[in-house]
Amino acid sequence: MDETGWRLQGGQRALWGMFTQRHAILEITASRHDDHARELLGPSTAIVTSDRWWVYNHLPVKRRQICWSHLQRDFAFLAEGRGSDKHLGEHGLAVCEELFWAWEIDQHTGDRRELQRRVRLLQRDFKAVLRQHSIKHARYRESRRFARALLKIWPALWTFAKTPAVQPTNNHAERCPRGAVIYRKLSLGSQSQAGEKRIARLLSAHTTCRLQRRSLHAYLIDVLAARNTGRPVPPLA
Repeated sequence: MDETGWRLQGGQRALWGMFTQRHAILEITASRHDDHARELLGPSTAIVTSDRWWVYNHLPVKRRQICWSHLQRDFAFLAEGRGSDKHLGEHGLAVCEELFWAWEIDQHTGDRRELQRRVRLLQRDFKAVLRQHSIKHARYRESRRFARALLKIWPALWTFAKTPAVQPTNNHAERCPRGAVIYRKLSLGSQSQAGEKRIARLLSAHTTCRLQRRSLHAYLIDVLAARNTGRPVPPLA
């Protein structure tokens, strides 16, 4: 799941995207607040892979996977600092390197036990470092907040190792809306609420067809033909 900006008659709006490997749902809302995230997810019990944006904090940590690509950028920023920031950032970057290597091995071999073994070793070492930086000490004043934030969502860092089909990054959700973002830049957003709803549905169909390697043109022809003859609209199953 991911979100980005949108415009309605020049005003600020938000484009939300929820993606599986075969389906995409895009929705435009008034803002990027958590009430919209709650409404979009509804009663779903799916695991949500996302960044650490606060709107996802209402989800139980067992239903979350925090994006390690975002964490890698955070660690790189810390590593450019001094003292405790630099120490935590450099250690975090080393963890990211080991984690992505373990994930790549798993993708080639399918050996979940080996992935979990490597993750357990990373967890043991990394948690000790986070706890060290989370204590109330003047030396760790700058890095304390970040360390405590990660400890608070600790289980959500490792969901990918326990649950098949869950990935350690949110890259899929960031790549999928690229067509929508390009359209927004070219069209400058929407000019009416009806147009906003229409384009959200079309972008959902466009992205879903691309994920399923189907022709959007052929699908829209089928939709219009079904509408004209009174038949049910073909689903993007």
